[in-house]
Amino acid sequence: MSATRPAARLHRVSARAPDDVEGLERLVTQGALDPSAIVAILGKTEGNGCVNDFTRGFATRALKDFLLRHIGAAEARDVLMVMSGGTEGALSPHWLVFERIEMAGEPVHDGASAALALGAARTCDLRPEEIGTMAQARIVRDGVLSAMADAGINGPDDVHFVQIKCPLLTSARIAEAAARGEACAASDTLKSMGLSRGASALGVAMALKEIDEDAVTDGAIGKDMSLFSGRASTSAGVELLGHEILVMGMSSAWAGPLAIGHAVMADMIDGQSVAAVFAGLGIPGHARFEALLAKAEAARSGMVRGARHTMNDDSDISATRHARAFVGGVLAGLAGTTELFVSGGAEHQGPDGGGPVAVIARRSGV
Repeated sequence: MSATRPAARLHRVSARAPDDVEGLERLVTQGALDPSAIVAILGKTEGNGCVNDFTRGFATRALKDFLLRHIGAAEARDVLMVMSGGTEGALSPHWLVFERIEMAGEPVHDGASAALALGAARTCDLRPEEIGTMAQARIVRDGVLSAMADAGINGPDDVHFVQIKCPLLTSARIAEAAARGEACAASDTLKSMGLSRGASALGVAMALKEIDEDAVTDGAIGKDMSLFSGRASTSAGVELLGHEILVMGMSSAWAGPLAIGHAVMADMIDGQSVAAVFAGLGIPGHARFEALLAKAEAARSGMVRGARHTMNDDSDISATRHARAFVGGVLAGLAGTTELFVSGGAEHQGPDGGGPVAVIARRSGV
């Protein structure tokens, strides 16, 4: 009997609405998608990306129903669902569906033969008073290490991107904690999104040894932006209380044509860093672009390369929404598509005003 290796498959599927799964059903009918092999579904939905963005929950419900039609309830629960609200500007709603399949072939030890590797993990539910604190960061750290083990990735240098869905505070959750005599990190539910994203990102940074754990304190979360991960992408939502973690890296134990590379944008117009990743993966040329995941953030300084921006002063539209639209435009010019997974709110994710970016490509002849 011939040996097999795990291999990742990726489908980028357009979505006409948060509950549109017709494209996924079509792939199943064609035999191109095996629902039982799905590890994670990432989605960009057209809500506001804020606390009351119910397009995330709507999409999650539709995707779970899709899975239940094809696989059992227990298997459906194992699939990670990371919904990111907000498709401002010309960003297009879409799904990124990741499968883990088996391919014939012995594991190899030649780094040039490495392929995209996927690892998944879920954490316990958080108590409201843990959100935005070191307790959350430590829980995420352990979750990332678990996902790395699931992927068979031994070292942090082989990790290129960590996509996380994390919880946020609602008025009801804050009141529940207060009834037990506990205070939450924020009384503003919108602010809690940033603290949760930030604590989660610092958990990634600790797991990947990008920062010294001793440097991270409750007081640093959401404040000391010199502490960050260059490979974390965290998105907060009301639809969960724990974390869903997808680690993406390169491993010679995996097979297949997919490869991933990453960069850290120094600021919102740093397309050069991302272009270098495209070139390193052979796009254009001997590789085909498959997906791009990125974080977007309006610099707290109010400046971009010496010029003033007004995103933080707009009382009508959140700076997070401005940032998604702006960075989405910069990256679409490089990728040649608006189906990009650009997530806003990059607290502790890249330098202030910048953010991590990952590109996945399909190599020919692999």
